[in-house]
Amino acid sequence: MAETWKYVNVCLLVLVTLFIGATARAQISELRNVGAQKLESLTNTSMAARAKQAEELNERAAAADPEEVVSHTVMTIRNSTERRKLGFFSCGTGNPIDDCWRCDPNWQRNRKRLADCGIGFGRNAIGGRDGRFYVVTDSGDDDPVNPKPGTLRHAVIQDRPLWIVFKRDMVIQLKQELLVNSFKTIDGRGANVHIANGGCITIQYVTNVIIHGLHIHDCKPTGNAMVRSSPTHYGWRTMADGDAISIFGSSHLWVDHNSLSHCADGLVDAIMGSTAITISNNHFTHHNEVILLGHSDSYTRDKQMQVTIAYNHFGEGLIQRMPRCRHGYFHVVNNDYTHWEMYAIGGSANPTINSQGNRYNAPPNAFAKEVTKRVETAESQWHGWNWRSEGDLMLNGAYFTPSGAGASASYARASSLGAKSSSMVGTMTSNAGALGCKRGSQC
Repeated sequence: MAETWKYVNVCLLVLVTLFIGATARAQISELRNVGAQKLESLTNTSMAARAKQAEELNERAAAADPEEVVSHTVMTIRNSTERRKLGFFSCGTGNPIDDCWRCDPNWQRNRKRLADCGIGFGRNAIGGRDGRFYVVTDSGDDDPVNPKPGTLRHAVIQDRPLWIVFKRDMVIQLKQELLVNSFKTIDGRGANVHIANGGCITIQYVTNVIIHGLHIHDCKPTGNAMVRSSPTHYGWRTMADGDAISIFGSSHLWVDHNSLSHCADGLVDAIMGSTAITISNNHFTHHNEVILLGHSDSYTRDKQMQVTIAYNHFGEGLIQRMPRCRHGYFHVVNNDYTHWEMYAIGGSANPTINSQGNRYNAPPNAFAKEVTKRVETAESQWHGWNWRSEGDLMLNGAYFTPSGAGASASYARASSLGAKSSSMVGTMTSNAGALGCKRGSQC
């Protein structure tokens, strides 16, 4: 009798497992169908109509409780640290993004695993995870209106999810800015890919984009020309500023492990209601105005902007704006600031800035030791802004000027938001920038 019941229990377990699996697959299929319908609606439209749809998506993308997202990020970091202590990862650094995928010697076969490794406000960016691979074989950009198949421009304008990779090392000199459509991953791992000496990347009125593993530098102003943005639409583009990555009215974005320098305007600019963004593991060098987050003091729609800046190395030859913020909520965690000439973090229009576990190494200039700068704002106005520093390491005379509730030890939730120790920042950011991944070995 005991054997009979054992057999019955096993059968029941198998049936329950099959039922749950079938239900899950059905739900996933339904979600993907809904996502595909939204994507088709978003891409097969003019830029003006796309702007209206993107505005609605951005409002939904903004987290109702930013502190909850910050807490989730901190929990992820702590879990990664504990796993490292226990020896679960032979290559673990405590950086939760990298420890999620870099230890896998078969990373090339499992490229899309990257999409499940995001943290912070941009953690839900899936890029082209649910689409096919597209292999870029041609570094040319002869015709921005009718791009040749096999080129990067032809890949990014498509109206379906795509995970874009590169067949070989290449330098891509774009004639005009590269307009990236929704649900795209540009994945430079395994090749040495430079976007340089021409137009660079524009993410405008779209959603779910991942930019990973690229060298982007020497970007030039372009424009006053026709440029295609989807298979069914092209239009006149006015002058672009020459940003390395320009984000305009978009959401669910992740910029990870890129090397950025020497551009005409910013290295990463996010404006006009963009939100749900993570900027992580990048190496920024040789530039003046590095990161701009927020269009203008008067553009109040940027109050919904939410950006996580984590594990980046702000390196040689930088001057200011790491970042420069307006409105919105900005979590700056475990970054390594080794160079600045004017200031590191600035802002206006009452942004909330949460600085945790960073390493700030001030320049020799005695008049540039302050990490923070309130831009063109009287102290009577900014004293109530919520800027706080927790666990940051201040070197060579660096100091952070807090304000608002964050300046008080009784801040309601500050004590629960401890990031990883700033003493680990050097290890976690040592591989910031584009990685030299090789097939068949850990990246």
